[in-house]
Amino acid sequence: MQESHPRLGFLKRLLSTPGPSGDEAAPARLWREEARSFADTVYADVSGNSYALIDGAGPRILLVGHIDEIGLMVSYIDESGYLFFAPIGGWDSQVLVGQRVRLLGHAGEVIGVIGKKPIHLLKSDERTKVTTVEQMWIDIGATSREEAQERVRIGCVGVLDAPLYELPNQRIVSRSLDNRIGAFTVLEALRLLSQDRPAASVAAVASTQEEITFAGASTAAFSFDPQVAIVVDVTFATDHPQSDKQQHGDVKLGGGPVLARGSANSPLVYERLLQVAAQEGIPYALQIAPRYTGTDADAIHNVRGGVATGVVSIPNRYMHSPNEMIAIADVDAAARLIAAFVRSVRSAEEFIPAL
Repeated sequence: MQESHPRLGFLKRLLSTPGPSGDEAAPARLWREEARSFADTVYADVSGNSYALIDGAGPRILLVGHIDEIGLMVSYIDESGYLFFAPIGGWDSQVLVGQRVRLLGHAGEVIGVIGKKPIHLLKSDERTKVTTVEQMWIDIGATSREEAQERVRIGCVGVLDAPLYELPNQRIVSRSLDNRIGAFTVLEALRLLSQDRPAASVAAVASTQEEITFAGASTAAFSFDPQVAIVVDVTFATDHPQSDKQQHGDVKLGGGPVLARGSANSPLVYERLLQVAAQEGIPYALQIAPRYTGTDADAIHNVRGGVATGVVSIPNRYMHSPNEMIAIADVDAAARLIAAFVRSVRSAEEFIPAL
């Protein structure tokens, strides 16, 4: 995806806009604004989910990518104006040390720095230990609690302040790729379907709170009542040093989307995805999910009477860090695969296992 790609500007805005779990309104608003340029219907629900629909007479198919990201929440402000915080979602605390943060203050965004005791002052036994979140604080330059409270309150949320960069080989580095890129992908798939409309009635959803509760996906699936669903998330790339391909598969940036077998994945949806990928000449990799997928699929597949669900993932390096990396070619391939899959569906009964 070069600068001339018509959606690169939108993707940059989407990734750069803070939206930690529970506070996704700003990126969700951008997503709905883009969807209105081609979808039949666009709306939001009380859970914060954003929907873009293409109407059809066939089965109902749900395409889900969560739009939230991991972040931080202020838990205490001391008398000197330092902020203490708790993680939103799963952080490796080592990633946080020395980072800049962007807080969503009540009077506007506030930049701060995550501090800890300097290495020079650590005792010898402390130097070998991982610094915990409880041993860190955020410094916003305030000199008192009162001054800090003019800009932030207890419960204020934020993200790491990391800019997006384009790298060679159509790769991008950014925070929030997990899983803003999934929300982008399902919207791109719906865009393709709007140009060659399927028999199905399709809803693309930018779901909320995946990193903490799966609540958005659960309510979206209950509300839309689909017979079939495709969840798009990121997965671990294994094309880097110290990866374990025996456990996590052979997954590389630029190798196409990753199709998961097992757990919440319907075997028939999985086989159809393989078939469609072969027919369309779309490269892909395989991973297993013998117990759970760790995605919104875990909440969707058993809603109401059950939903035939599949997971399509984008290979991602350095997950849950401010510098996640993906290849845009994998995103485009995933969108094409999902669109072709949707067009192949004529009846929900196609995914009822034979007795």
